[in-house]
Amino acid sequence: MSGNFPIDPNKKEKNEPFGGFIKSMNGFLQEKPIKNFLQSMDEFFSNPFPNSAFPLTVKETATANLIIAELPGINREQIQINVYDHHLTISVNYQEIITEENTQQNFFRSSQTYKRNSRTVALPYPIDEKKVKASYQNGLLTVTVPKQKGKKIMIEESK
Repeated sequence: MSGNFPIDPNKKEKNEPFGGFIKSMNGFLQEKPIKNFLQSMDEFFSNPFPNSAFPLTVKETATANLIIAELPGINREQIQINVYDHHLTISVNYQEIITEENTQQNFFRSSQTYKRNSRTVALPYPIDEKKVKASYQNGLLTVTVPKQKGKKIMIEESK
């Protein structure tokens, strides 16, 4: 069997046992419904979960952890930050209402879309929500979580 795929129409077939089958399959895969399906599969695997999550970076400094979320085109009112023990969750709510009215053709169409994306960051220490600070500028949300100092425990010698 030839290693060329798809078969070159200008090349003469050598007595390949599956040459006709390969040629018919290539024709089948190039037809409209199958070709569109294969293209949509390629698009899905190039970006399998579009708009599923926003980019998030965690940077550690000597005194705090900085959590930076890229949220271009989002208003400050759409962002919600929640703290639960060792976890900080950033949520973004999207709500879009589209209405279209045409009095000449007597129709009115309205659609509403609601999406919510969230990311959670786990930290190795409890978070004091009173000390957490957040700022939002130019599509970047920066949350500063001060580090908590733990208690040092002395180990006794066993006798």
